[in-house]
Amino acid sequence: MKTSRQEKILELIELYDISTQEELTSMLNEQGYKTTQATVSRDIKALHLRKVPSPKGQKYISRDDSVDSREKYLRIFSGGFVSMDQAGNLAVIRTIPGMAMAAAAALDELKLSELVGSIAGDDTIMCACRSDEDAASLISRIQILLKGI
Repeated sequence: MKTSRQEKILELIELYDISTQEELTSMLNEQGYKTTQATVSRDIKALHLRKVPSPKGQKYISRDDSVDSREKYLRIFSGGFVSMDQAGNLAVIRTIPGMAMAAAAALDELKLSELVGSIAGDDTIMCACRSDEDAASLISRIQILLKGI
């Protein structure tokens, strides 16, 4: 029951901007998880959830969704990045030798909507996109992200 409830908590905070333990407790009870605020408090601690600013004030996020994690992935990616080009619906990214796999993993963790998946060799990443337009958009987004570092 605990694992199921905690999975539901992660699902709810991903779908909704939840700012209080009471709000989360109420949503869990509506979903059929009979729980108390004290139990939710322990779950929040166990899941290492934290609050971040949101348009409504604050909201809970999981550690994986944090801005800090995104910045770490960007630093990993930019640390190996050399250049990129487009080949149809593929974005081809060159890295320094030995860095393609780490850079590709970091890129995948950024969860960019244009990116369907990536394959990495030693110094090259092939990024599959659904269309030529998505590949161009992915390249533009990566350029913008790299400028922000």
